[in-house]
Amino acid sequence: MSSASSPLAVPHDAPYGVRNLPYGVFSTAGGPAARRVGVAYGDHVLDAGAAARATGAPADVAAALAAPSLNPLLAGGPALWDRTRAALTAWLTEDAHRAAVAPCLLPRADVTLHLPFEVADYVDFYASEHHAANIGRIFRPGSEPLTPNWKHLPIGYHGRAGTIVVSGTPVVRPCGQRKAAADPAPDFGPSRRLDIEAELGFVVGTPSPLGGRVALADADAHVFGVCLVNDWSARDLQSWEYVPLGPFLGKSFATSVSPWVVPLAALADARTAPPVRDTEPLPYLDDRAAHPPYGLDIALEVRLNGHVVARPPFAAMYWTYAQMLAHLTVNGASLRTGDFFASGTISGPERESRGALIELSWNGEQPLELPDGTRRSFLEDGDEVVISATAPGPDGTRIGLGEVSGRIAPARR
Repeated sequence: MSSASSPLAVPHDAPYGVRNLPYGVFSTAGGPAARRVGVAYGDHVLDAGAAARATGAPADVAAALAAPSLNPLLAGGPALWDRTRAALTAWLTEDAHRAAVAPCLLPRADVTLHLPFEVADYVDFYASEHHAANIGRIFRPGSEPLTPNWKHLPIGYHGRAGTIVVSGTPVVRPCGQRKAAADPAPDFGPSRRLDIEAELGFVVGTPSPLGGRVALADADAHVFGVCLVNDWSARDLQSWEYVPLGPFLGKSFATSVSPWVVPLAALADARTAPPVRDTEPLPYLDDRAAHPPYGLDIALEVRLNGHVVARPPFAAMYWTYAQMLAHLTVNGASLRTGDFFASGTISGPERESRGALIELSWNGEQPLELPDGTRRSFLEDGDEVVISATAPGPDGTRIGLGEVSGRIAPARR
């Protein structure tokens, strides 16, 4: 096999190059049906467990990569994460491993990708000041757009772990109670205001004890990596049900995640300072001295039926993942391997950087005009939404976070 034709010959600036190495779980139709850990590399997926066996990997690395989900690797903690990443890098770059590893690389088009980890708990935050302020202006015109607590703590809600689905899973339009302001009473039926939320999700590996707290400085010892999220939202169901306890059926029907988990180690060049804050945080949330900073310069793109409708910037997020995790555990709530928390809608200051249709259409008052001549305020049956993202890599390159997609299926009566 010539070097030029080898799947190991991946350019250094490829989105899925050796500086990225995101993890997923896959199966193949023509080979073993069992799910196994894979690593995206160029246009291929490395069968990581097979590569570990072929190279005589250390027992702990081999055991983690032989599992049908990422959870054993997640549970191993930072030392195992580092050893595994170092082993993968060596297998894919060193000539001594070429003959053993090349047969373990499968064309990405030939594999089926699955939910990469077993989700324990799911929490969704509300960490974008631009998004929160826009929602406030839409629903509380003439009042302060942010609630009094917003700049003092990362607001969130506890979601439904069992309805997190992998990219490509159809999203059935939810039914529930709806009541417009002018309606005398609620009725029941399919959501008429189905929306998207472009988000970034964080996968927890190392657990923490009940009654303990995770300090800002310890966040990276618990967070394994990131993936893309679309937290589908039925705005009409949500607006009727959320008082006084918050989101419920308007959110719990589906949350889509991308199939690749990019390890935090791959995002070293994406670290950036969060926006300047005008409210001093309490000490457990004070990250002003953090080095490296906990902000992430990740650029998202949202496409609706193939048309780009938004480019949300994660660097604009007010609250960082370390602050979200610190607040999540400050009351003594424990972490479990496979816990998952998401950022909430990512929005920037311009209309084209808003990460939800409710903002892009200003609650339906300013429908989007798509290039194909159609108009959208909220999603219609058959619509497909694809969210993708990239982040800075070494030497001016960019790494890929893949994409999360979903198509709306009609409600089931």
